[in-house]
Amino acid sequence: MRVGVPSEVKADEYRVGLLPVGVDLLTQRGHTVCIQSGAGEGSGYSDDDYRRAGGEILPTADEVWAGSDMIVKVKEPQPEEWPRMREGQIVFTYFHFAADKDLTLACLDRKIVAVAYETLEQPGPRGKPTLPLLTPMSEIAGSMATQEGAKYLERPQQGRGILLGGVPGVPPGKVLVLGGGVVGTCAAKIACGMGADVIIMDIDLDRMRYLEDVMADNVTTIYSDPHAIREYLPWADLVIGAVLIPGAKAPHLVRREDLKLMKNGAVIVDVSIDQGGCVETSKVTTHGSPTYIIDGVVHYCVGNMPGAVARTSTHALNNATIPWTLRLADEGPWKLAEQDPGFALAINMDRGRLLNQPVADAHGLEVSV
Repeated sequence: MRVGVPSEVKADEYRVGLLPVGVDLLTQRGHTVCIQSGAGEGSGYSDDDYRRAGGEILPTADEVWAGSDMIVKVKEPQPEEWPRMREGQIVFTYFHFAADKDLTLACLDRKIVAVAYETLEQPGPRGKPTLPLLTPMSEIAGSMATQEGAKYLERPQQGRGILLGGVPGVPPGKVLVLGGGVVGTCAAKIACGMGADVIIMDIDLDRMRYLEDVMADNVTTIYSDPHAIREYLPWADLVIGAVLIPGAKAPHLVRREDLKLMKNGAVIVDVSIDQGGCVETSKVTTHGSPTYIIDGVVHYCVGNMPGAVARTSTHALNNATIPWTLRLADEGPWKLAEQDPGFALAINMDRGRLLNQPVADAHGLEVSV
């Protein structure tokens, strides 16, 4: 198979879909790998690094897309990339279709085989499925959420002027985390390590029991319901949205009218923005222009947070994706799907057929049988 790695074109995206070691492993198996010139520079890898690994360097994205049976990326294809996609081409990346109807329709129209990192499942502890290709970026985004929230609580950033950890004689900041999954857990760990008072809200009682066992004493768990959320919004200096329904649009847990309950200069970091956001007033922002203010509340809704720490993120992502990239190249998507039902869930589209029910529900479309 001929595998292509184009440069990412989303604003402020510095990750790359495949490390040189991935190129080496693919070429050892007889596959050809072509990389767009400069694709790895944002993560610290030169064209020569890819050449030494056995890759072929091509000067333009058009050449990479046109000559590849499978494209390995990081972020969803951007509008400028849609015309480059062709029927039957495998595209292996994050798609987050439920948050973007235009992207969904474009990929259906181009009849690609869309294999989404974020919906690939594998068995986890206690029989609960895990999302192994989403987890590493969730870990990074969760850790960054507290880091960015602390920054934008500073007064020059139009925040309340709060130091999350406080100092002797001055109380610490208060952090409300909506969702106790991977993102929420990592966000809470950083926040409690900084010395903040932290509340995690979730609806999974088993998960909350686990978090009570492993978290520090400055972390409390509260069952999440609309009344509880409204009760604690006035308490919070920083709210971190960490809600995930795999493949589906995130529910709005914080409504527009709820902002009036919050403190002036409080900060919302909506990590769920890739799936549409769990705050009604959230809209996608970029690292270049990360925040906006509504009703005195600072909103940080960057859609590719891990892209800012590209070196760490690229390594963490590739650690998870390379084994699947190798299997995809060796076996193709449908043979692999027959062997692994969890992988089959990653195939969101097949040559104009929509296969993912949550995506269909989000956009009023029909799943193909």
